[in-house]
Amino acid sequence: MTQGMGKLVIVRHHESEWNKLGKWTGITDVHLTEKGFKKSKEMGELIKDLCFNHAFISNQIRSNETLVSMLSVCTADNQMPVERAGELNERDYGDYTGKNKWEMGSILGQEEFNDVRRGWDHPVPNGETLKMVYERAVPYFLNNILPLVKENKNVLIVSHGNTIRALTKYIENISDKDIAEVEMIFGSIVIYDLDEDGHILNKEVRKIND
Repeated sequence: MTQGMGKLVIVRHHESEWNKLGKWTGITDVHLTEKGFKKSKEMGELIKDLCFNHAFISNQIRSNETLVSMLSVCTADNQMPVERAGELNERDYGDYTGKNKWEMGSILGQEEFNDVRRGWDHPVPNGETLKMVYERAVPYFLNNILPLVKENKNVLIVSHGNTIRALTKYIENISDKDIAEVEMIFGSIVIYDLDEDGHILNKEVRKIND
């Protein structure tokens, strides 16, 4: 690890009520399911060896519920600063919000469906592309989160699948084309050592059983 650099730990919130129903959630504020709360605590158990100095979450309740559940088992420091940021919110799925993903797959056709879900700059009606998520999330990371890591602080981010994909694209220098193959699955914890520019030096992935 680079001298004087803390660790960056990134976690996707666990199962929400709309995840369970197969709906595109986007910016809709929905709670975790019972399973989501349980699995979040299991994720907390996986990082009990780490001491965090700061946490960042989106404005959406499911990320906060995941963080609180994790910290209830992985840290005794309840005074750790937690910062909410709209820049870390999930992608806005626009007109597709609330629609069942798999039914939409049948309506849109497999190629369009895959492009909507995984494409870099593929539009959805009245919503955001992954590129648009990148353009809000990455500057926030560089201006607000990376400076703390450079101060040798361990920082935890709890966010959403597409927002994490956007951050991963920057951190791991992933091309526009190859980002389609990147997914942040439930129950995964990614621990990074970064260089001064916020790019990857080392990556460790810990997973709970789903």
